[in-house]
Amino acid sequence: MSHFTYQDGVLHAEGVALGAIAEQFGTPTYVYSKAALLANYASYADACAGRDALVCYAMKANSNLAILDLLARQGAGFDIVSGGELLRVIAAGGDPRKVIFSGVGKSVAEMRLALSHDILCFNVESIPELHRLNDVAGAMGKTARVSLRVNPNVDAKTHPYIATGLKANKFGVAFDDALATYRAAAKLPHLEVAGIDCHIGSQLLDDAPLLEALDRLIELIDALGDEGIVLHHLDIGGGIGISYGEAGEAAPVPVGDYLGRLFQRIDAWRARRHGGKPIKVIFEPGRSIVGDTGVLLTKVEFIKHGEEKNFCVVDAAMNDMARPALYQAWMDMQPVVQSAADKLSYDVVGPICESGDWLARDRALTVEAGDLLVMLQAGAYGMTMASNYNTRGRAAEVIVDGGASHLVRQRENPADLFALEAVLK
Repeated sequence: MSHFTYQDGVLHAEGVALGAIAEQFGTPTYVYSKAALLANYASYADACAGRDALVCYAMKANSNLAILDLLARQGAGFDIVSGGELLRVIAAGGDPRKVIFSGVGKSVAEMRLALSHDILCFNVESIPELHRLNDVAGAMGKTARVSLRVNPNVDAKTHPYIATGLKANKFGVAFDDALATYRAAAKLPHLEVAGIDCHIGSQLLDDAPLLEALDRLIELIDALGDEGIVLHHLDIGGGIGISYGEAGEAAPVPVGDYLGRLFQRIDAWRARRHGGKPIKVIFEPGRSIVGDTGVLLTKVEFIKHGEEKNFCVVDAAMNDMARPALYQAWMDMQPVVQSAADKLSYDVVGPICESGDWLARDRALTVEAGDLLVMLQAGAYGMTMASNYNTRGRAAEVIVDGGASHLVRQRENPADLFALEAVLK
C-alpha cells in the first residue's frame, strides 16, 4: 500500500498535504514516509523471523541520519562502502558489529577505522586487498573477519551501469579464482575467513538470476568445506527492484516470495549436505527498503512552448536527482493538485546549464508556473547522488510521521558551499 495518496485531489504524504510541506520548507525538497520505510524493512525482517539472518541496509541508497536511526532501532545492520558511511552509522546510533564493509578500493585509513570499531566483516574483492587488510590488522594487533565477494558471472539483465556480477565488471573475485583466493586468505595470520558474499546488480525485477547466483555460491561453499575451510555466513547481497510506474514495466518480485524461495533452497541444501546445520544468511537491500518511501517535491518556474517540444522548467535539477541523466531512468512525475483540464506533452527539465538536465520526457501534464510537481519513487539514489553543480545547494529532506513533518536535513545555501574554500593571499 502506498503512503502517498490523493485526498480530495491533493497529494499527501501519510496525513500531510505536500503543498503544506512546500509552503513550510520550500522546494526542491525530498519528502519521506516513515510508515513506508518501516513497512519495507518489516517485509525482510518478517520473512527472516526465527532464522539466523541479518538484514544489512545498503546505505548508499539513502544515508540520511534519520533514516539510519529508524532502521537501527528496528535491529538492522548496514552495508557500507566507505569510512564516511561507517561514521554515519555510528552517528545514527547503529551497531558497528552489524556492519558489512563492501567496495573495491578500501584505503588503509578506512580499514583502520573499521577495525577500531570491530565491524562484523569485510567483503574483500581482490588478493591485493587481502594482503593490505592482513598487514593493517597485524599492525593493530587485531584479526579482521573477511568474506570474499565472489563474482558468479550471472547476468542480472539490468542497466549496464548497475550490473555487477559479470566477468567484465570491476567487482569481486572471479568465480574460477575463488577457491585459490580462499586458500590464500586462510593462510594469512591476521585474517579470519568468515563467509562468502555476492551482489550481481541492482533493480532486479525477477529473482531467477539471484537464485542462480545462490546455486553457484552453494557449489563453492561445499568445495571449500571439502578442503576444511568452513564458512559461517552466506551473504546473497541485495538487488531486488521496485516499480517506477513506467508503461510495460514488469512487476517486481515480492520480497517475501523471493526470500521464501531462497530459504527453501538453502534449507534443502543444508539438509542434503550438512544434516540441517544452519548457516547465517545476510542480505544487503537498499532500493527495496527506501525507493518508494520518498518523493522529490518541486515547483514549476516557467512553461516554455517550442516548435518541437514543450518544456516544463522546474526548480529541481540533475544535481538533485541524477538518475534520469545518468541512467536514462524513467521516473514518474505527477501534479500535487489534480486537474481535469486538458493535458499537453512536456519535457520536465531543470535550470542547470546542460542539455542532459532533464527529469522526465514526453509526459502528459496540466501545469502552469507556480504549480507543484512530485517525482515519485525518489527515495533511493536521489540525495546520496546529489551534487552542487552550478553552485546549487542540495535540497532539504523531510520525514512525515502520520500528521507531523520533521526537517531532517536543512537546505544548503551558497555560503555553505564555499565555506571550505580560500582565495590566494
